[in-house]
Amino acid sequence: MPTAALRPDYREALRRGSLLARLAEFDPHVAGTPPLGLDLPGSDIDVLCHAPDAIAFAAVVWQAFAEAPGFRMRQWRWADRPVVAAFTLEGWPVEIFGQARPVAEQHGWRHFRVESRLLAMGGPPLRAAVKRHREAGRKTEPAFAAVLGLAGDDPYQAMLELEARPDEVLRATLRFAGFKVLA
Repeated sequence: MPTAALRPDYREALRRGSLLARLAEFDPHVAGTPPLGLDLPGSDIDVLCHAPDAIAFAAVVWQAFAEAPGFRMRQWRWADRPVVAAFTLEGWPVEIFGQARPVAEQHGWRHFRVESRLLAMGGPPLRAAVKRHREAGRKTEPAFAAVLGLAGDDPYQAMLELEARPDEVLRATLRFAGFKVLA
């Protein structure tokens, strides 16, 4: 199994494992830190899926990935009872999250979209600042919230609130935090 330094790019790992093809019926979307360029050696690949039928989703995931190293699957007890599967693929930890709501409405996707927008506007200086906070042990949303000086006790909610804001507000937020806006 490749170490973090030797493993392929996350996109190549997904391709080799046919992960997105195997989950195609569940509208899989890759999110998280690798596509944002914020991954660390222990970062995982997050795949968000629309799974209105948790039992059918779990059966497909089990059939496709149960033989993968470290495979485990669970169903949460809250809200719409999402199913989460985790395993290793080409040296990458993978977490598949299946929820009854469409991917575009899932919090993980909404966080990813606003983070993508912010990084496009703030460029390498913003990416470097967020990555420093991640290297210091913060999760992604708390790292963004700290870098941007977002108020409140819940950085996850603060990022969701930014997601609904127009680009002009995001640019102002970046400027207020001391970043030059690129886009």
